[in-house]
Amino acid sequence: MKTAGKQNRRWASEAIRRIEAENNRSADTHLYSVPLPEHWGVQLYLKDESTHRSGSLKHRLARSLFLYGLVNGWINEDTTIVEASSGSTAVSEAYFARLIGLPFIAVMTRTTSPEKIALIEEFGGSCLLVDHASEVYAAAQEAARTSVGHYMDQFTYAERATDWRGNNNIAESIFEQLALEEHPVPEWIVVGAGTGGTSATIGRYLRYHCHGTRLAVVDPENSAFYPGWRDGVEEYSTGMPSRIEGIGRPRMEPSFVPAVIDTMIPVPDAASVAAMRHLRSLTGLKAGPSTGTNLWGVWQLVADMVAQGKRGSIVSLMCDGGERYAGSHYKQEWLDAQGLDPRPYEAVLAEFFDTGKWPGV
Repeated sequence: MKTAGKQNRRWASEAIRRIEAENNRSADTHLYSVPLPEHWGVQLYLKDESTHRSGSLKHRLARSLFLYGLVNGWINEDTTIVEASSGSTAVSEAYFARLIGLPFIAVMTRTTSPEKIALIEEFGGSCLLVDHASEVYAAAQEAARTSVGHYMDQFTYAERATDWRGNNNIAESIFEQLALEEHPVPEWIVVGAGTGGTSATIGRYLRYHCHGTRLAVVDPENSAFYPGWRDGVEEYSTGMPSRIEGIGRPRMEPSFVPAVIDTMIPVPDAASVAAMRHLRSLTGLKAGPSTGTNLWGVWQLVADMVAQGKRGSIVSLMCDGGERYAGSHYKQEWLDAQGLDPRPYEAVLAEFFDTGKWPGV
């Protein structure tokens, strides 16, 4: 829903200045080198997006969505910002709404982690909770209508709000940080899909700059992205919620661009938890479950490179920190209630690191 009335250009210019100034004050996120056996010949890098002020990869998207709404005249000085989210985008948008002095409403499922709800409220936002992930779209549209607000609609606008050619996007940042590494052009970049905006931006950037890097997108259980990509169905729907917050959707979202993806890897939810835990033991980094999903795909691609004797690098993302999941994915009682047992997948990772071979490959 677009804001009615004429935009106050002076106010909008000041809002843009504040957002750009926040970005100017912010350092880039770290690109960590993850230790792997030297004889494998593969370097792994993990870009830590949890260090943004709002704590996740979605900080970049929220900034872009606010700027997009402002330059399009959709956001004004009296606009209520509304978003449908699984949590992290809403946290980041609440941060930016407060930065420019606007009220914010997040529409999320009741299963969203209490830690994320608390962060939204700390940034001055309010939360409207619904029972099922498929309900967030209509509920957000209605909340925007009744508040005479603007529905940000990350699932539609994520792929177009970010400049895929460069202009400080995440892909450009990755390549700048790799410039002095042994393999500055990675074999693979591995990401998940929530809106599809990150994979679309990276995939387009790779093609625009003629890099040979391939893009792998990992997808958790119940998500529509992998089966839709596999079957070539543009409007695929599972109608099922994802247990890996931040990625996986019950439908193919408008911002998901299948044609820029080289391969997709379906990941069991318990495997995401296992890889998330393994990262902490390997590096000391405590990440959220979507990072675990990324890594489950990464390890398979590493194993494939080792099997081929291919030297090179792989890059993936640490999407957010594990503190947001203290009461869920890091809590045994929650895992038991969800029927998630990461132990068999932890055994797979142990065997992989012992042998350099992916079990069954």
